[in-house]
Amino acid sequence: MNAQVQPATCNGLDMVQLHQTIESLTNNPALAQFEFRASNQWISGGENRSTIRDFFGVGAEDQSRAVDFVYTNGEPPVLLGNNEGANPVEYLLHALAGCVTTTTVLHAAARGINIRRLATRLSGNINLEGLLALDENATVGYEQIRIEMDIDADCSEEALDDLLRFAKDHSPVCNTVCKPVPVTLVRS
Repeated sequence: MNAQVQPATCNGLDMVQLHQTIESLTNNPALAQFEFRASNQWISGGENRSTIRDFFGVGAEDQSRAVDFVYTNGEPPVLLGNNEGANPVEYLLHALAGCVTTTTVLHAAARGINIRRLATRLSGNINLEGLLALDENATVGYEQIRIEMDIDADCSEEALDDLLRFAKDHSPVCNTVCKPVPVTLVRS
């Protein structure tokens, strides 16, 4: 009788660590609670900088990051900026693309699906009348976001469609965008 050997990695993920993580969270669900943080400092006009470093997860403050991640938010000249960086709604597309991609790769690995190629292109429509309060009926923010995914994997078309539906439904950023999430804004 031949025992089937499990691959050490799938889609660049350590399969032993993946299964250990799932087992740990199954045995102790409190470890699944995370708190991510960002701080932001206005510079001038539409330019501001966000700094990300520390977070809480698996029951403790994370100590793995030696340096801050710094992101400059800006605006294009047509929106009164100087292209100091991508604007916040573009960062939202970046975050959505990254999260849907990572969620797809993770769940593909868990299902034993090897991904050979995966690329996404996102686009979204915004009506500035909402931002500028020129039309009270205009949506403030994206009216629609489209994700086009080019993916090649070693599974059937049906299994791939099921994986993509599952990934969309389990991507934290996608769910944050698609479902109302309470946001509070207070002075400190």
